[in-house]
Amino acid sequence: MFKPVAAFALTAALAGSALAGTASPVAAAATKTPTTSAPTCSAATRPESASSLRPLNARALCQSIAGLPNSQATGALVQVRGTAGSWTGKSGVGDLRTGRPVPDDARIRIGSITKVFTATVVLQFVAEGKVDLDGTVQHYLPGLLPANYPPVTVGELLDHTSGLPSPTLPEDDRWILDHRYDKWTPQQWMDGVAANPMEFEPGTRQHYLNTNYIVLGMLIEKLTGRPYADAVRTRIIRPLGLRHTTLPVDDVRIHGPHAKGYLAVTDDDGKTRLVDVTEMSQTMTWAAGEIISTTDDLDRFMVALFRGRLLKPAQLEKMFTVPDGVPLFDGDDDPSNDQPAAYTMGMSVMTLPGGVTVYGKTGSRYGYSTGMFATRDLKRRIVVTVNSTTKGDSTMLQSIGLTAFAS
Repeated sequence: MFKPVAAFALTAALAGSALAGTASPVAAAATKTPTTSAPTCSAATRPESASSLRPLNARALCQSIAGLPNSQATGALVQVRGTAGSWTGKSGVGDLRTGRPVPDDARIRIGSITKVFTATVVLQFVAEGKVDLDGTVQHYLPGLLPANYPPVTVGELLDHTSGLPSPTLPEDDRWILDHRYDKWTPQQWMDGVAANPMEFEPGTRQHYLNTNYIVLGMLIEKLTGRPYADAVRTRIIRPLGLRHTTLPVDDVRIHGPHAKGYLAVTDDDGKTRLVDVTEMSQTMTWAAGEIISTTDDLDRFMVALFRGRLLKPAQLEKMFTVPDGVPLFDGDDDPSNDQPAAYTMGMSVMTLPGGVTVYGKTGSRYGYSTGMFATRDLKRRIVVTVNSTTKGDSTMLQSIGLTAFAS
């Protein structure tokens, strides 16, 4: 939703379309071109209690999701809740071919919000004395990392200060299409990691990478002797009654009501088309990004987490605290140019224009971009999902989020 940087403003770069200069791809994916229609928006409720937050601006929120489908997104679903006011809205279509609307209870690929679930399970094990934040990967998972890698701790995995690299993967959209049904194992990912050097000395900088949570998923399996998915189901999903939250494992489909996801692909002739990528294996991201959920379930999860139903106070505080004095890694060798750390053990924290501090996480998979954020006291919280056509494009998420927390 929000880019984790020191100053949170919508820059011209963020506001620019990832498809600028190309023909709108919407028509290419539809039998008949869907026309945009007015969003379906509720009125904003009045605050139930005193709050430093401004009342919700229902008109501005509705405008933030207007104009769909367009070249950047096909649909959006938003809910804002809390004692400082509530609001819901949706826009666009759930299927470009039929023009059907986005379902109110749409199942969504939540991408890296999965990391909040993974971190919660690991921190539960910490509270139970089954794992130590200062314990090393080399101790718990001997032989997983190359012998020439320095010691990496569980805590450094959780807050992305490990220095572990990513595999070198193609970034071409057509490669993604050709391999979207491939089944990956965690070991395949780690084999790719081992081919690259460490990015920096563990604990000295912060670089947000899936690798850290792939390793944490493997740690969970080592501690339980069971699949990673079982731990998430038994420790979070079932106790909280998250009836529409699932871990697909190797199932490429989304079961239940959902909006289709599309990926904008540019062909050799320079023309851009949207390809339906709703069905896609999530085994590559696994414990870092595989979960399917709904806006209602994510809101329930966020409330339970923030209120301490899932973690003891000492471990919960880790999810609200960024590592002190650690800069974000920007790829060069000079940490003085880097911005301050923005990620906690499982989430991110940021102070928005106007001084409001929010905590939560964004997640992106092809065709789906999702965010969940809240003030620490939960007086205002938002869950938003956008069917974006370019992976990682957070422009619309940022606009919606900044509008919800405007002060």
